[in-house]
Amino acid sequence: MNLAISAIEYIEGVKNGSFTVEEFVGKTLDHISKHDAVLHAFLSVNQNALEQARQIDKKIKSGDAIGSLYGMPISIKDNICVRGGKTTCASKMLQDYVSPYDATVVSKLKEQDAIIIGKTNLDEFAMGVATEFSAFGPSRNPWNTDCVPGGSSGGSAVSVAANECIVSLGSDTGGSVRNPASFCSIVGLKPTYGLVSRYGLVSYANSIEQIGPMGKTVKDVALVLNHIAGKDPNDNTTIAGRNQDYLEGLEVGIKGKKIGIIKEMCASEGLEKSVESAFWRAVSEFEGLGCKIEETSLDMVQFTVATYYVLTAAEAGSNLSRYDNLRYGYDLDMEGYEYKSYIAKARKQFGPEVTRRMILGGFVPSAGFAGKYLLKALKVKSKLTKQISAAFEKFDYLISPTVPILPFKFGEKIDDPLAMYLADINTITANLTGIPAISVPFEISNGLPIGIQIHANRLQEKQLLHAAYALESVTDLPEAPL
Repeated sequence: MNLAISAIEYIEGVKNGSFTVEEFVGKTLDHISKHDAVLHAFLSVNQNALEQARQIDKKIKSGDAIGSLYGMPISIKDNICVRGGKTTCASKMLQDYVSPYDATVVSKLKEQDAIIIGKTNLDEFAMGVATEFSAFGPSRNPWNTDCVPGGSSGGSAVSVAANECIVSLGSDTGGSVRNPASFCSIVGLKPTYGLVSRYGLVSYANSIEQIGPMGKTVKDVALVLNHIAGKDPNDNTTIAGRNQDYLEGLEVGIKGKKIGIIKEMCASEGLEKSVESAFWRAVSEFEGLGCKIEETSLDMVQFTVATYYVLTAAEAGSNLSRYDNLRYGYDLDMEGYEYKSYIAKARKQFGPEVTRRMILGGFVPSAGFAGKYLLKALKVKSKLTKQISAAFEKFDYLISPTVPILPFKFGEKIDDPLAMYLADINTITANLTGIPAISVPFEISNGLPIGIQIHANRLQEKQLLHAAYALESVTDLPEAPL
């Protein structure tokens, strides 16, 4: 049985009897057992998955109503709550926390008879670009296990690329779906802010983060988006009345569409030659698909990294203040009780990157510094949003490399936070402005993947998926070598 199939192929296989849900899930679990000791995509695996598969097979055999995902094995990033299982955020702070409820996106998938195969690894509290900052050890890139898989949704990307599930859900605050999608040669979508409920997502930076689907193909991502998008009474930032069939008309093509090349994302000093060359080959492919292409400038992009880390640190500092060992507790060996000493010792459970961002998050909004840092960052965000809106009056899409560098080796950048942060320069804009963006696998260079990023205007996911599908149709990439 071939595990390297798309979500659409999986559904057809179950429906036509090529394999049962139990057979596929059983082989998937065997595959995880064989490969995940090295890849470390998962922090936990669903021990009831086989029984759930049997129950779904019984429903199919007896002709009972069956959800449209037919027992599809789906992995979930471990900062998204799944009832009855651990939600650790890859942090020792929450290593024993068991979620009492499902996130809305998980509930929606379960309603369609998806099987949550396991919870995937991430940078602690989703803070990182390499999955090196997990308290439980890093995930490894299936294309080269000496290299990082990207982050923070690195485990999710690895689980899809390594055929340890069909599709996955990640969260994207500054590129955390698209960055690992590019590094692992899969498709990753960051939806419009508000299109997908964040209820049940452990908060990092509420104003810009989004849950997004990750899959082997554009159709896989569109299929999952069909099921997770929509208004949620538990999340008042969600958007009403926007449900669409994102699979419908996916093959219409993009002939005559206008595409803008974002100058500032294609000319930075940190852009590696192999990524730059691949990008311009992608531009040629878009021209071959009948698009009109022109360079455009968004000068606020040069300030996005600084803006992003100021704003997200301020929100993270507030969100992480709840972890004081009083509401979320663990055994703490300490004699006596003095509040500041107690909190200081309790928060030693945080890793270095979370600690760094908490300290920054306490500083930038503080008296005497808010005007110098926080307010300026908010002004940049506002100006960038205006520039993006103006650009989409002229263009249907904006494109760039997803990440300006190839996947790097473990330890190569971990002691240089600024170099790490600059890997986000091309992905942050979509989060700061709330627009959708997608990373599409395009090329393998020296055995390492390169992705192309496409942006569309707010709530134009359907149009965005058309462009992604068109680009995907002119590529022919191999599977990750396992």
